Amino acid sequence: MMDTNAPETTGDPLDRLDDAVAAAAFRRLVRHLRHRHDAQNIDLMGLAGFCRNCLADWIRDAGYDGDKAEARALIHGMPMDEWKATRQTPATAEQIAAMEASLSKNAQE
Repeated sequence: MMDTNAPETTGDPLDRLDDAVAAAAFRRLVRHLRHRHDAQNIDLMGLAGFCRNCLADWIRDAGYDGDKAEARALIHGMPMDEWKATRQTPATAEQIAAMEASLSKNAQE
């Protein structure tokens, strides 16, 4: 189902994706990341140049009214302090180097 109200600024077929379908896929991605807390943010950054915190920033950029802490809690499924205490492991030098190399590949916005 195509969204006839979606902007077609880039000619990218993704812009014609129905908003309800896109929202459902986004929620599925977030729930998947909540379940897979073994996939550390630093590893996501190293592989793909984004992480859960980026998703929180992106929802704020898209118009979410909450502050940074609220957006991160929404994405993580818990307050950030709790996430760090129960899910996050210390980053290694190799993980940090991989993240920096990956971030250098991101498009400049």
